Amino acid sequence: MAVLVSNFQEKIAVEDFTAGFLVDTVRKVLETAGYGDNAEVSLVFVDDDYMQGLNHQYRGLDSPTDVLSFAMMEGEPVACGEDTVILGDVVISLETAERQAVELGHSFLREAAYLTIHGVLHLLGYDHREENEREIMRSKEEMIVSRLSFP
Repeated sequence: MAVLVSNFQEKIAVEDFTAGFLVDTVRKVLETAGYGDNAEVSLVFVDDDYMQGLNHQYRGLDSPTDVLSFAMMEGEPVACGEDTVILGDVVISLETAERQAVELGHSFLREAAYLTIHGVLHLLGYDHREENEREIMRSKEEMIVSRLSFP
């Protein structure tokens, strides 16, 4: 299972441990959903300014958000190796993750992991527009968070 990590920001330090933990988090979500070694996800770290630009461009909202998912499974199939399933990109604003961690009273790593889980679940087709969808997605998120071993 390939998890490609890109860091397009310099405001929040991304330690090797943090990046590795979030890669493992992506893998746990995919394993829970039944994906094997053929799945590929990109995990992208940005700051609030970058995220605001994406949010404005793709959602028409002129403000930053915590996480955006760009699913490749929604449009035309992507030409790649016949065995590879490219699921898409999860973009996380580390500035917002840090701010939310303080507001919620938990660690930055826990918040970043939660946002990672949330984003990957969106790639897999989960949504939270309706109450019943929100309950299903929240249950999946909490189940996966409980399986993580935070330091």
